[in-house]
Amino acid sequence: MSATMNNPFNHIVEPLDPKEPKQQFFNLSKLGDPRYDRLPFSIRVLLESAVRNCDEFLVKRSDVESILNWKQTQTQTVEVPFRPARVILQDFTGVPAVVDFAAMRDAVMKLGGDPEKINPVCPADLVIDHSIQVDYNRKSDSLQKNQDLEFDRNKERFQFLKWGSKVFRNMRIIPPGSGIVHQVNLEYLARVVFNHDGYFYPDSLVGTDSHTTMIDGLGVLGWGVGGIEAEAVMLGQPISMVLPEVVGYRLHGTPDKFITSTDIVLTVTKHLRQVGVVGKFVEFFGPGVAQLSIADRATIANMCPEYGATAAFFPVDNVSIQYLEQTGECREADKLTYITKYLKAVAMFRDYNDPSQDPDFTQVVELDLSTVVPCCSGPKRPQDRIPVSDMKTDFETCLGAKVGFKGFNVPPEHHHTVVPFQFNEKEYMLSHGSVVIAAITSCTNTSNPSVMLGAGLLAKKAIKCGLSVKPYIKTSLSPGSGVVTYYLKESGVMDYLSQLGFEVVGYGCMTCIGNSGPLPEPVVEAITKGDLVAAGVLSGNRNFEGRVHPNTRANYLASPPLVIAYAIAGTVRIDFEKEPIAINAEGKEIFLRDIWPTREEIQAVERTFVIPSMFKEVYEKIEKVNERWNSLVAPSDKLYTWDPKSTYIKSPPFFDGLIMELQPPKSIHDAHVLLNLGDSVTTDHISPAGNIARNSPAARYLTNRGLTPRDYNSYGSRRGNDAVMARGTFANIRLFNKFLNKQAPQTIHLPSGETLDVFDAAERYQQSGVPLLVLAGKEYGSGSSRDWAAKGPFLLGIRAVLAESYERIHRSNLVGMGVIPLEYLPGDTADSLGLTGKERYTVIIPEQLTPRMNVDVKLDTGKTFQVRMRFDTDVELAYFHNGGILNYMIRKMSTN
Repeated sequence: MSATMNNPFNHIVEPLDPKEPKQQFFNLSKLGDPRYDRLPFSIRVLLESAVRNCDEFLVKRSDVESILNWKQTQTQTVEVPFRPARVILQDFTGVPAVVDFAAMRDAVMKLGGDPEKINPVCPADLVIDHSIQVDYNRKSDSLQKNQDLEFDRNKERFQFLKWGSKVFRNMRIIPPGSGIVHQVNLEYLARVVFNHDGYFYPDSLVGTDSHTTMIDGLGVLGWGVGGIEAEAVMLGQPISMVLPEVVGYRLHGTPDKFITSTDIVLTVTKHLRQVGVVGKFVEFFGPGVAQLSIADRATIANMCPEYGATAAFFPVDNVSIQYLEQTGECREADKLTYITKYLKAVAMFRDYNDPSQDPDFTQVVELDLSTVVPCCSGPKRPQDRIPVSDMKTDFETCLGAKVGFKGFNVPPEHHHTVVPFQFNEKEYMLSHGSVVIAAITSCTNTSNPSVMLGAGLLAKKAIKCGLSVKPYIKTSLSPGSGVVTYYLKESGVMDYLSQLGFEVVGYGCMTCIGNSGPLPEPVVEAITKGDLVAAGVLSGNRNFEGRVHPNTRANYLASPPLVIAYAIAGTVRIDFEKEPIAINAEGKEIFLRDIWPTREEIQAVERTFVIPSMFKEVYEKIEKVNERWNSLVAPSDKLYTWDPKSTYIKSPPFFDGLIMELQPPKSIHDAHVLLNLGDSVTTDHISPAGNIARNSPAARYLTNRGLTPRDYNSYGSRRGNDAVMARGTFANIRLFNKFLNKQAPQTIHLPSGETLDVFDAAERYQQSGVPLLVLAGKEYGSGSSRDWAAKGPFLLGIRAVLAESYERIHRSNLVGMGVIPLEYLPGDTADSLGLTGKERYTVIIPEQLTPRMNVDVKLDTGKTFQVRMRFDTDVELAYFHNGGILNYMIRKMSTN
């Protein structure tokens, strides 16, 4: 990660401080190039990485020139390498990464290489945060019970991760119960500036979670990649990326005193989806940024995947340094001095009130913060923002609208259906829009003291007004770190949250990723009986169909205070401006405005109770505080001993039969279409993370291995077992397949005409030696970065996907697995070409391939058309020739 003897830029290395000659840095200002000062700050980070790592082999001098020439080349397909300083992982994506590493060690050994070469060469931090579920809530012992269950369910996975931490150098595991990876990264792991081997350079990273971008709010350039790509980075391979366009997002104006950072980010998300920023960097600037705290900026950066950008960068300024000081007692004491000095020396330190520092951008858009209003997003997508004042009418419109992102197709005569049910010996009523889940969850918001304290102050006022939450509503509070609980207790608001049912249930992602646990059976029965569109309200970042809970068809993203407000109201069919949130025991109407805290109230509490000593106390013991983790015994052999009886950890078949010699690419002949899908198919649709349905192929597999339903756990927890994950591919109950014209995890086996589970159909095709395709619309693979959304289709025998467009991370994952991402040419769609999906497809793959080349597709009907093959760089083509990025790395490690 530092200079090499043959680096052509060694002449610009100089001491950061003349008194410390051994502490050096690459002084980019010494390049003597006026183009540098016009580069966006995010591109300057890419440039520094290229200069520092330039060895004329993996990183060439011409790459440096390409980045310096960003203004002229930004709209062209210019490939540049980027070597992040570190990698972060969470356990759902981290377990399969460690499984791959273990299997790669076996493969390298078989090919005659040194298996210990399969080892991270840069820091890799894995935070266990995805395993805990909301099995218990509303009770003071919920946290302990949920953590005990988490450990009981996942002991085998945790032992495997502990083995990884022992045998792989540079790999650190943050134990379960510590917090959410992105919040822990923000508060503890982030370096901002590295001091490594005597060289200073900017902190940067990639992570195996799409919301890795949260760290951009602190001025650390980072984004999410698939686990496959992250594994290559850990092994020393630079990321090959197309030099991105950078959209400048200018913030100005002052937000209203009742506005939260959640309202701002939901507004930004809708705006940037309309602008179109997929595959681009967004860089924030303007005087409005100076008014935002780091927590506010991190909230906006966190939801970068929801607006489709690669990164959402806030360059470091004085507010960033103040944040490091606030959390600084858990960092080295002298860091603030050299961080500031270094960033100023390389012109990466911003003053947002100084327009002379504004760089060039591809495009500039802006937002007046004074125009932001309280809002939610839903019922099925994060970009579908709704002002709170319009929530009631919007929901009622959605009820009757045709099935889609904003429709449920409920007949008008059923819009006012009411279903009575008994809960705890008392009768209640459910109707369309009734709230049954209210979760303060996710790093998006729990990392922000202003919205968390705002929720606590609202709870305090609500209790004093005599308000409560109906007992059947599944309420929960899952903070992103122990610091949150600390300041909620110290400020005195935790008791009021508990009285409303918002007890701490765990430190992890929980409801945000679908680990919401079961609803009370009477509630499920009432929803089913009335075919009700029940609602979940959560302070998360995603609300795709089937993600939060199978029984909540409408799910709304909202700030933590609004989560509590809708929980008290018991419904989303309410106009808070005109209707009381509730009537208390004295018969008094209480309106939301009566209990909503102002920004000034919140800031006063925050200044008093969010203090450095809290961060110090929590983080100085974070790696040792979990006693069950400490006592966990794991092997330490350099090669993992696979247990054939395990249903959690299994050696994957990806490298079976791998040989050193490359095979020429082969055309795809007479493929059948496995699935014919529409727009915005998410990675949740492709590879769900939640509960395993009892009637699914994965459940049948586990049952045959002797497990009962209570032991199934979730798909996310089973990502170390390819047999489960292949059977879970396209197993989302909300998957809409045009072959069936309905939502179901099924498809038609075209030769027989039978309707089968997707896995069973794919298995039949494979037994007949028939290759498979998937047809899709726009934004295929949006959502989480999960690599199993590419690994699963590969194992089903899917050779290619033909879509109108792809989300960035998923396209990279398909490339990484050797699945060909094909894209319709501009103006073409399945409909315009008259494709039904029932044809047989031959894709002609020539021996000589070039990035983004057009290839012919021939149908058995006689029709021929062209599509673009979305291998965007020469490096991606090299991966394809090797059968995927991991095969490429195994061959490379076996020969060096």
